[in-house]
Amino acid sequence: MLSTRYLLPLLTTLLWGCGPELTGTAATTGALQAEQAKQAKAQMEQFQQALSAAVDATQVAASAAATTEATAK
Repeated sequence: MLSTRYLLPLLTTLLWGCGPELTGTAATTGALQAEQAKQAKAQMEQFQQALSAAVDATQVAASAAATTEATAK
């Protein structure tokens, strides 16, 4: 009984130090994930712009080909 009396406060004291470390790790992980999401959004916007430019170039080329074909006839 005597060992249990001292063991519980000792364990409580040892585990008390895990709280701030866990909180700090969670905050760091959250910040990293937010930065990754921001970068992913920027990459998606760049991809959409490049895709839009490619579609526009294809439409211009198709229109030019159709105009050339129509004037050749």
